[in-house]
Amino acid sequence: MRKDTQCVHSGAIKDTMSGGVISPIFTTTAFDYLDREHLSYPRYFNTPNQNAVVAKVCALEVAEDGVLFSSGMAAMSTAILAFVKSGDHVVMMDELYGGTHALATDEFPRLGIECTFTATDADAVCKAVKDNTRIIVIESPTNPLLSVIDIKKVAEFARKRNIVTIIDNTFATPLHQNPHGLGIDIVVHSGTKYMGGHSDICCGIAVTTREKTERIRAVARNLGGSLNAATCALLERSMMTLSIRVGRQTENAGRIAQHLEQHAKVRRVNYPGLASSAFHRLARSQMDGFGAMLSFELDQEKVDPNRFVRSLRIIKPAVSLGGIESTICAPAVTSHAKISAEERRRIGISDSLLRLSVGIEQVDDLIEDIEGALK
Repeated sequence: MRKDTQCVHSGAIKDTMSGGVISPIFTTTAFDYLDREHLSYPRYFNTPNQNAVVAKVCALEVAEDGVLFSSGMAAMSTAILAFVKSGDHVVMMDELYGGTHALATDEFPRLGIECTFTATDADAVCKAVKDNTRIIVIESPTNPLLSVIDIKKVAEFARKRNIVTIIDNTFATPLHQNPHGLGIDIVVHSGTKYMGGHSDICCGIAVTTREKTERIRAVARNLGGSLNAATCALLERSMMTLSIRVGRQTENAGRIAQHLEQHAKVRRVNYPGLASSAFHRLARSQMDGFGAMLSFELDQEKVDPNRFVRSLRIIKPAVSLGGIESTICAPAVTSHAKISAEERRRIGISDSLLRLSVGIEQVDDLIEDIEGALK
């Protein structure tokens, strides 16, 4: 099946009782154990509704198996901790999502795990590897600067050295990018974003090979972080429209990026779909689309960023992303607030940088809203 069809049908549970076309919801937390090879339990990450979502994402990401979590950070932290121990070294990019960055700076030291942060560049990532490096964590496109890294180059380098690679594929979605096919071991998504798509579900997922999945699941059972059946069913339902939603959102984002790029009050637009982007050629080589996220930096001499955000009428100030409604935020005070001001400046996250999650609204209405706020 092609991806549009996989979104609708992959992983669905056949309703043998009523013949319904939608997966039934198994709300029980107590399952019969007699004459069964495997014990089912929500915290074991193997209930029918959990498995249905995993199967759908695996079909889209072309992966063998995976684990569904109650948040994106639960997925990322468990995937990392499944393959490192005290004394090991992890390589991460500077531009990783702020929560992942905070995980490394807040938790790794007390666990005895070393970490090196690098620029969003394959050569820089590979150069940071040490003899005790066990994991490389990358993100592409990045949050919030939409930088793109050569995924295949990092994957090939790591595989030769038996280093596990993990990528945050949230911004790209499995519709626009399949890192597992480029050699990445573990693909992580914050399902709260595009997979949920309606700003009412918190979840995450990690997909990989069956062997690595078992290792992640074993750690997950000890840490918890499972998702209940009702939310799993809501997520499965939302993913049925993933292709339609992301398609419209991506089309809108391209139009808005082009409009902002020509605006006198905008200093810079970060979107790999722009021909002027330094990452455009690389993005085209490893993505099937450029996604629905962009960021832009206002000229503070011409417009006050805070006043601009407060003047928007359709686009809503909010800390999450990926919903059908357009949202905007200042990363310096939201997603990357835990990072020091000095570190933000070094990475390139200024106080006038705004991250825009483009929704499914009529794009002309969104552009008029932006124009009105700029005026």
